[in-house]
Amino acid sequence: MPTCCLQGHPGPSLQSFFPAGHPLICSDVCKHRSPSLGKDRADTVIIGGGCVGVSLAYHLAKAGLKDVVLLEKSELTAGSTWHAAGLTTYFHPGINLKKIHAYSIKLYEKLEEETGQAVGFHQPGSIRIASTPTRVDEFKYQMTRAGWHPTEQYLITPEKVQELFPLLNMDKVLAGLYNPGDGHIDPYSLTMALAAGARKYGAQLNYPVQVTNLNSRSDGTWEVETPLGIIQAKRIVNTAGFWAREIGKMIGLQHPVIPVHHQYVVTSTVPEVKALKTELPVIRDLEGSYYLRQERDGLLFGPYESQEKMKLQDSWVTNGVPPGFGKELFESDLDRIMEYIEAAMEMVPVLKQANIINTVSGPITYSPDILPMVGPHQGVRNYWVAIGFGYGIIHAGGIGKYLSDWILEGEPPFDLIELDPNRYGKWTTTEYTAAKARESYGFNNIIIYPKEERFAGRPTERTSGLYDLLKTKCSMGFHAGWEQPHWFYKAGDETGYKPSFRRTNWFDPVGREYKQVMEKVGVIDLSPFGKFKVKGTDSVKLLDHLFANVVPKVGSTNISHMLTPRGKVYAELTVSQLYPGEFMLVTGSGSELHDLRWIEEEVVRGGYKVEIENMTDEMGVLGVAGPYARQVLQKLTSEDLSDESFKFLQSRHLKLSDIAVTAIRISYTGELGWELYHRKEDSVALYNAIMDAGQKEGIDNFGTYALNALRLEKGFRAWGAEMNCDTNPLEAGLEYFVKLNKPADFTGKKTLKQIKEEGLKRRLVYLTLETDDVDPEGNESVWHNGKVIGNTTSGSFSYSAKQSLAFAYVPIELSKVGQKLEVELLGKNYSATIIQEPLVLTEPTRTRLQRKEWKSIP
Repeated sequence: MPTCCLQGHPGPSLQSFFPAGHPLICSDVCKHRSPSLGKDRADTVIIGGGCVGVSLAYHLAKAGLKDVVLLEKSELTAGSTWHAAGLTTYFHPGINLKKIHAYSIKLYEKLEEETGQAVGFHQPGSIRIASTPTRVDEFKYQMTRAGWHPTEQYLITPEKVQELFPLLNMDKVLAGLYNPGDGHIDPYSLTMALAAGARKYGAQLNYPVQVTNLNSRSDGTWEVETPLGIIQAKRIVNTAGFWAREIGKMIGLQHPVIPVHHQYVVTSTVPEVKALKTELPVIRDLEGSYYLRQERDGLLFGPYESQEKMKLQDSWVTNGVPPGFGKELFESDLDRIMEYIEAAMEMVPVLKQANIINTVSGPITYSPDILPMVGPHQGVRNYWVAIGFGYGIIHAGGIGKYLSDWILEGEPPFDLIELDPNRYGKWTTTEYTAAKARESYGFNNIIIYPKEERFAGRPTERTSGLYDLLKTKCSMGFHAGWEQPHWFYKAGDETGYKPSFRRTNWFDPVGREYKQVMEKVGVIDLSPFGKFKVKGTDSVKLLDHLFANVVPKVGSTNISHMLTPRGKVYAELTVSQLYPGEFMLVTGSGSELHDLRWIEEEVVRGGYKVEIENMTDEMGVLGVAGPYARQVLQKLTSEDLSDESFKFLQSRHLKLSDIAVTAIRISYTGELGWELYHRKEDSVALYNAIMDAGQKEGIDNFGTYALNALRLEKGFRAWGAEMNCDTNPLEAGLEYFVKLNKPADFTGKKTLKQIKEEGLKRRLVYLTLETDDVDPEGNESVWHNGKVIGNTTSGSFSYSAKQSLAFAYVPIELSKVGQKLEVELLGKNYSATIIQEPLVLTEPTRTRLQRKEWKSIP
């Protein structure tokens, strides 16, 4: 008999919605529970009792945190969890989320033994079906990205696909991507097992208790208001599913999540399925855009409709979720998914004779980019989120552990910036969220290419001052709401976005832009940079504690890194002291609020007297680089820009063509150059003045693809690739920027000294590769003697050496210059050699060496 709560009381039937054998739950609140707060203080209050929230409660309590309280307005699993299809997979096209998936599966395997609660976990494996040559390329691309991870993944032949799933029509099957250990789990039973564990370790799960208001206190704690009273909490975590927006609105936040209608269909017994001796693996027919698995002796399959056909529940965004909604479903609409049903029937012919006994149509929550938002929220102290889960069942275990570790240790256990809630901002409007959710849902099974771009909802309101001027002249890329030129068009170019796993239409134009910067002078729009001003009596003291580098003097600039207590690289910023005690900090576009949150938290923790202003949207940035950069800019100012007067890594205020700019002599190209910070409204005038002044020198535009090729040749690292929360600065080759001998006790200093004393286990190396029409881009497997021994972090074609170039992490014993390795690209291992970096000397280094040569001449 199914049960409705941990006390084991029987629950009523929901057979009208689910097939025989599905674990059942109460359609109303369990009558055997009396809601109670139990306490008026808690360390952590979790708002929402779906599988993610309950998993967090379980992990916090198991780790020993006292006073963990979960509040659920209805009952556990209400919302999206209870009707989920429950798919579990090791696969993820990204890198970091593979760890989340792997942890979840390993946890679910042992949860029944730990808690005594059955979870209904089936692990027949899963197969992704390739039925086009390009899809086979994608599988090869994914194989190299999985090779350096511990979980199993195999590219299998059509014959092996048929052996594992004998009911397939093999006419179109070219290959399969097979993950042993994948499968499906019952979401209700999973949540109940996590709840049993949470209670076992001391957490308190209260339901039905609705949160009616949230009040932040001056000391950073929270008052959580409910009809039963107020709980004072050290922190709150929003895990409220499609109610997350309502919780956010209580404190003035507009979380970009939106409910989506998702349907799946369950059949009656299929004789051919019943006759099988082993359970069928889950299949994902990617061209057909559906998943299919065995459900007892029948089949269950669910499609992801195109963005034109899918349905949003957008009224909930504007009007709120209807009061009392919890265990309800939407009315099914088979007409909307009929083409996918037909595709499934063609791929699995036994479906043609099967009877549909249930169609489940329920709300799931989507974020704009399909990924959840996980972590602390910038601008609101001690407010955390774990929301926007389109795939909450496979994420629940791993995210619960990840967040628990972060809360308890004060830093994320590994890099997962793609889930940072602070990747969104004020530019993420409801209209944008809806447009992107439609696109993301419809693109669930499309081919994922390197350098992928998606165009729904663009441009946002967050455009640079040059957007209208440049938008028809280039291929734009999307960066944290901004549009930024990737590469520029010339007559004869094949224009537009042409994705490929191999060199495509941008390859030659990027070479042209590379040559432009190396031989003449180029201009690039860098406005998406995150830009902060920090000033106040404690500004120097704050930055000396935050950064591993020394604090630059007035008029100077340096590259500085914020480290975590465990010595990982949390961020890289350019720091300039413009006036005594007044600094400008610059970071990458995707790190803006990620970095700002870290700085703000340190200000509060240390009681520093400073003011921080985010200037990102008000300030434009132009980069001017190349051997003629000085010659062009000198025409526009009376300031002396000579090397003697305006040295490398100096900053100053000046006027160019009567436009006020803060000029920093620095360039990520490694060539002679300046970054020019100015009012956004002056961008067009400044750009036009520079372009007019540079006509004689042959000035032209360049984009971020050429910038990447240039920085790689100079051996410049990139945050998020060569360094992140998975790496320490010593193994990343950043020793020059880490001043272990400076007096200030900067964050991570103690740990770094220990790491240095113990010695490194791996090291970042610089590789050249012998390839053909494919180049590394990062996260590919590195091989030696038939074994995967490391991974690339970024890569590009070198337009000077005429071969591919990459950074990679390898064991210290294989890190010497001259070491021969292999890098896997699209199913083939290419020979690679570790070389001395950089491939091309930077302009300041070349100038310095040239002067030495001059001095040595008698």
